[in-house]
Amino acid sequence: MSVLTVVARIEAKQDRVELVRSELLKLIEPTRKEQGCLQYDLHQDNERPELFVFYEGWESKVLLQTHLASGHIEAYLKAVEGAVASFVISEMTKIG
Repeated sequence: MSVLTVVARIEAKQDRVELVRSELLKLIEPTRKEQGCLQYDLHQDNERPELFVFYEGWESKVLLQTHLASGHIEAYLKAVEGAVASFVISEMTKIG
């Protein structure tokens, strides 16, 4: 089985770090229960606390898209509206 690796980079605005952190943490439990979720780990940069990275593993792009359309992602987006400076999702394939 080929795993779709996803790296999601979220940068909070300087004055909203705790809000974004709190809301990101709420995503972990429901996402790990989703069909096709193999890995969903949140990291926070040691030198730049406003920078967060999710390292994810998904069974397929279709199941990732289902995740991105889920109610908990929708709730997260509403909760952090205006608090995120940048958000980038990279879909990757392991090559070595």
